[in-house]
Amino acid sequence: MKHISAHIKKAATKTRATERGELMTYFCKKLNASRLRDGLASVTMGRMGKLLEAIPTKDLYYLKRVCDDAQNFSKRFWYELNPEKYTKKK
Repeated sequence: MKHISAHIKKAATKTRATERGELMTYFCKKLNASRLRDGLASVTMGRMGKLLEAIPTKDLYYLKRVCDDAQNFSKRFWYELNPEKYTKKK
């Protein structure tokens, strides 16, 4: 039988898990897999937060769906963040 303090400590800790945090973690894992394979530095959670700070959470779900449906997750992700950067100007 465990001491009562073992149960109290677990109940006292608060989890700070949010939908937005879970999506950021998902994007980091998917992007870092291809970045490490290509020899690039991994994207940190801080950098991901800065990239996605202006995007509402409901739009992040759309971004996740679009990137998952694409052949290249990373390429589609960066394109969706800033499409003007990748379109050719005439």
